[in-house]
Amino acid sequence: MIAEFLLAEVLKAQPAGTQDLLLRVSVLDCFCPELAEALADCGGVEARLAELHGQNAFVEDLGHSWYRLHPLFAEILRVHLRARSPGLEPELHLRAARWLRDSGAIPEALAHGAAAGDWEFTAGALVDDLALGRLIAGPPADDVTELFSRMDSAATGAAADLVRAARELSGPDLGLGLAHLGHAEENLPDGASAARRLSGALLEAMAARLTGAPGRAEQAMSAALRLRREVPAQLLAKHPELTALLLCHVGSARVWAGRFDDARAVLTEVLATPCDTASALPREDALAHLALIDYLGGWIGRAESQALAAAAARYPGGEHAPGAGLAQLVLAAVAVDRDELERARSLLDEAAGPGSGLPDPVTEAARALATARLLLALGDPRAAATAAGPAVPALTPSPWAEAHTALAASAAHLAEGRPETAAKALDDLPCQDEPGYAAELAWARFAAGRQEEAVAAAERLGTTDRAGPGVTVRATLVRARAAAEAGDTGAAGKLLARALLDARRDRLRRPFLDAGPRIRCLLEAPPLHGLTAGWLLGDGCAPGGGRGAGEEPPVPVVEELSAREREVLTRLAQLMSTQEIAADLYVSVNTVKTHLKSVYRKLGVGRRGDAVRRARDRGLL
Repeated sequence: MIAEFLLAEVLKAQPAGTQDLLLRVSVLDCFCPELAEALADCGGVEARLAELHGQNAFVEDLGHSWYRLHPLFAEILRVHLRARSPGLEPELHLRAARWLRDSGAIPEALAHGAAAGDWEFTAGALVDDLALGRLIAGPPADDVTELFSRMDSAATGAAADLVRAARELSGPDLGLGLAHLGHAEENLPDGASAARRLSGALLEAMAARLTGAPGRAEQAMSAALRLRREVPAQLLAKHPELTALLLCHVGSARVWAGRFDDARAVLTEVLATPCDTASALPREDALAHLALIDYLGGWIGRAESQALAAAAARYPGGEHAPGAGLAQLVLAAVAVDRDELERARSLLDEAAGPGSGLPDPVTEAARALATARLLLALGDPRAAATAAGPAVPALTPSPWAEAHTALAASAAHLAEGRPETAAKALDDLPCQDEPGYAAELAWARFAAGRQEEAVAAAERLGTTDRAGPGVTVRATLVRARAAAEAGDTGAAGKLLARALLDARRDRLRRPFLDAGPRIRCLLEAPPLHGLTAGWLLGDGCAPGGGRGAGEEPPVPVVEELSAREREVLTRLAQLMSTQEIAADLYVSVNTVKTHLKSVYRKLGVGRRGDAVRRARDRGLL
């Protein structure tokens, strides 16, 4: 009834030309006279629109010469248009799309191009506007992502292949994405616009990152730098996410190659690039990679800070930004170094969840590293060696990923009583003095029986300022172990004091737990108590792994008991009550309770019986 009324009383009350105009602009959400003329093929539209608005003919004036039809009226007109002129609606959408593209209204042009079913035009409009990055960096619910999910397989042309490549490279099918990228590059004519070739260079860098091909990434970077000079500056400024994504992909490829300083340079540049909140990937992805670089260099606190920032990032709709996966893996590795094994396990589980980021070699190598370290801490070196293997095939090997795979294999051989095989597993690695893993190589060689070689490597590390505590602590402990085994307890104690000072700020417990019984005995000596108090207590694990079922936890490092606390402890062992101890020592009951609390804290226990047993284990009784 409403439709009949509007058609009879509003539409048919107008002259034939005005009826045609209203039917044609019904495909638009809003329109100005120039856009209406492009659809109606007639002039004098501005006066007619003003007249229709004055007649209350369901034409609303939005101001600044823009109008819209009442939504219900527009819907009824579109139905009437399809019945009256079948096949005209797609043509009107395409005319609107072209006018809007030429006017710079790209999102609206894309919507009308899709409605027209002309995907070659629509993909071209997206790529020529340098907006391809929105398919890669935008949230899953982004309008552009949703729109191109409807693109049919019949669409042809280089732009359509570039769009398909961007979608598939961002998704689960890397092979299909690489195939579409190859088709796009084959179909790009020699005279293709700089925007299309620059979009192709971005996808080349992305493909290089995902396949572990640093050389290909550098070629893409060189091409992009050259093409940027051919693209209008205002267009580049309109889409900063494209530049940020390019730098991220190249930075990730450089991390894979072990070129950490070069990677840091481009990733830091990403942080200075202004990207809107709808393109969260580049900034958080860069932060996560910087966190990994810092972790591998031993700068644990800095790595944790950057990883926390990346892991907390979310799209406006609440989804995790893809950089969160790598960030959680870095946090898991930090948790293992602090002997927070349950937290490490939880973070690894989170990093394996949906939306954890691109499945690139760097992320998978970080996953293997964190998992292997957790399994070693839990006492399962064979499982650690299996977990440390490459999970994603790469065209070029990564020196640091290979090193950590070899370290896990060496630990497994050593645990099985094969020190020579353990040492051989480390021999063919490149860049033996790279701080990111040189300290752990020295540690492994020392355990495998090559003490002189290990100490020499550790001493070289002591002269560099590139390494953080995560590296220097292990290097210093290698030297301390050598001194202790040579019988020079004085030198060993000094080296241990230095290691404790370096480790205390970042709470690096794991290296000391893995250092062996001789080092732990030295840590219990009174001169080091002040350096261990308050942070080296906790559920430590035996060297090389965690506790098995039913195994007693190791005795933690403690502060020295005072003379009065020893007197209280002695009487506690004689099964005297608190009141009896107070009477025997001529002090108040509250004073005895205070001493007992201090004894429990220093021995790391919570009950009388445990305190007595712990004291006897330590020879205090």
